[in-house]
Amino acid sequence: MDSAENPVRFTGIRLGPPKQVAAGIPAVVSSMRHILGEMNAFRGMKALLELNQKDGFDCPGCAWPDPDDERSGIAEYCENGAKAIAEEATTKKLLPVFFAQHSIAELGQLTDYEIGKKGRIAQPMHLAPGATHYTPIAWADAYKIIAGHLHKLSSPDEAVFYTSGRTSNEAAFLYQLMVREYGTNNLPDCSNMCHESSGVALNDAVGIGKGSVTLEDIHEAEVLIILGQNPGTNHPRMLTALQKAKANGATIISVNPLPETGLLNFLNPQTVKGVLNIKTHLTDIFLQVKINGDMALLKALSLLMLQEEERVPGSVFDQEFIAGNTQGYEDYIAHLKTQSLPKLIADSGVAPELIQQAAQALFHKKKIIACWAMGLTQHKNAVDTIREVVNLLLLKGSIGKPGAGTCPVRGHSNVQGDRTMGIYEQPSAALLNKINAVYGFQPPQAHGYDVVHAINAMHRGDAKVFMAMGGNFLSATPDTLYTAEALRNCDLTVHVSTKLNRSHVVHGKEALILPCLGRSDKDIQHGEQQFVTCENSMGVIQMSKGNLQPVSNDMRSEPVIVCELAMTLFGEKSRVPWADYARHYDHIRNDIEKVIPGFDNYNKRVRHPGGFYLPNGARDGRFNTYNGKANFNIADVLTTPLAIDEYMMMTIRSHDQFNTTIYGLDDRYRGVYHERRVIFMHPADIAAAGFHPGDVVDLYNYHGGKERVAYGFIIVSYHIPEKCTATYFPETNVLVPVDSVADKSNTPTSKLVIIKIKSSTIKN
Repeated sequence: MDSAENPVRFTGIRLGPPKQVAAGIPAVVSSMRHILGEMNAFRGMKALLELNQKDGFDCPGCAWPDPDDERSGIAEYCENGAKAIAEEATTKKLLPVFFAQHSIAELGQLTDYEIGKKGRIAQPMHLAPGATHYTPIAWADAYKIIAGHLHKLSSPDEAVFYTSGRTSNEAAFLYQLMVREYGTNNLPDCSNMCHESSGVALNDAVGIGKGSVTLEDIHEAEVLIILGQNPGTNHPRMLTALQKAKANGATIISVNPLPETGLLNFLNPQTVKGVLNIKTHLTDIFLQVKINGDMALLKALSLLMLQEEERVPGSVFDQEFIAGNTQGYEDYIAHLKTQSLPKLIADSGVAPELIQQAAQALFHKKKIIACWAMGLTQHKNAVDTIREVVNLLLLKGSIGKPGAGTCPVRGHSNVQGDRTMGIYEQPSAALLNKINAVYGFQPPQAHGYDVVHAINAMHRGDAKVFMAMGGNFLSATPDTLYTAEALRNCDLTVHVSTKLNRSHVVHGKEALILPCLGRSDKDIQHGEQQFVTCENSMGVIQMSKGNLQPVSNDMRSEPVIVCELAMTLFGEKSRVPWADYARHYDHIRNDIEKVIPGFDNYNKRVRHPGGFYLPNGARDGRFNTYNGKANFNIADVLTTPLAIDEYMMMTIRSHDQFNTTIYGLDDRYRGVYHERRVIFMHPADIAAAGFHPGDVVDLYNYHGGKERVAYGFIIVSYHIPEKCTATYFPETNVLVPVDSVADKSNTPTSKLVIIKIKSSTIKN
């Protein structure tokens, strides 16, 4: 029941009413409490004053863009950005004595929160085959171990090289270059688990797998549709942009199974009104869909717009845009006409009058932006649902004009940049040809493993070496016990990390932890401070230069780690100037410019305050698809039949969390304190099942005939649609089947897991 993969610990739940307003003074207090809990006030303020500034460093948290013009000199960051800095810039550090005192078995019994709070890893650590404790190792010896394992593989495809979104452009470019020189495209990354569905859908629909809007477009929009997203927790600075849009007259439509405080009311602590507790009401229309009811809702809105367009031709749809820029309109309209509006409304779970109100808000507006996140992307029909979002925008001509377009909000600060740099298991021929032309070696042509395929390959024994550039692979991935078995099958697991995490205690037969610098750390190479670059959600490339003294002299930057490993791995055979890259990062950017489109004069332009925008065809009204048009898509609504004792479960973050990093144990916006092992349920479902709020239950999934169990969860009564439940990840990732994935994108379906709920023998 209790295991190193997913230990069960109750920490003392306290419940209160959900908050009615986000941010404000409580957010400031929370930020300072986290900062001062990890470092002294001087170090903390030094970091915060340069966080997200044009001459400072990029937040290691979310990918929300910084303003192009003036930025706050006091706080160009949010509460969760401050928590991210507290976590990274902590002065706590793990020296060899810590690892000597704590075995792997002991560390495995800690919760993810407890593991993360131990401090920064201060030196390379090695777990020898059969050993019970990590021991320190010299960098050169660590590289030799990795190279030795890689050299003895029968094929380069027996190695897997994972990347997290924290990795800089420079490190990501070098990493994919090293991996391809080694001879494989096994480059899974965190995109595979989050916005892969967005990339697939948008590439097919409009010719670019990124959003098409800028921050200024958000401010200018007439209508903002926010789907499957919780900005108040996941990217709180978005609330300021929404506040500006509201001040300019925008209507905000929020679509989500849970009412999220950050989308309802906002107190901006940097304004006089915020300090005086005068809130901004953000959402005008809240559409509380069932889990995965978004497709039905979107079709219902488009059908209502079609009915109004037919009643008053030319009044709703942008026929000129449709005729000149799209393909598939007639077929899509014919499909819409086959749909039953009452059934669509029922399948969505939203009240008919609210859907009608939302449709009317769209009728006569053209500046419409749709924003979405994991609530849309982690479903079996995710790609088709996102295509349905695009269908609605195309009907309105709301792509490629100011104040309008697509806005997938990325979850990690450089996950989009990693993909731009070539971190992709399915590289384009153009990228591979450029690498060949610049470096003189032929990269592998066959597609590699994405995350799910990599897990299965390791589980089968077809992949024997696993290396992760950042991230917490085990806690981020689905089917926790299955993934743990896969990692344990490996001959070697390697993690380039800032802090200890669960993937370090669930390891291969041999394991290495290589400690790297964080975003806030000064990076000095050969006496000169270096900077790296990142790409935000809206395609801006900007520099990031840390300003804090690292807590250990035995850390390496990610670019240097890759270069030194590559020099050990390839020796004199490589034609890549790895030593030059490690000496000064301008050399890396000079070659990125030669390989990656859009980076002309990279070193010069990125030194301009605020950086530069990458080319974006959809933003400019150019659609680089196979036919040069934006394409409508036809798909049916997917419904999920449930037995009387079954429920749909979605995994969510708490407010004290970013991805798999747990900052604290409170979720104050939802009124849950000092506990993470909870399941949110509708009061009627609780009563119908014979349970009571506060009962402890176990959660079961039987996908594919296999029993998966998450033990020990406390029932919390909540305003959520009936037969829908919500739990925090990573605690319930154990229930997400590895073979339940989105069509076309292969993303795990973490937002819809069918579960049964049974009384537990575990006591709270």
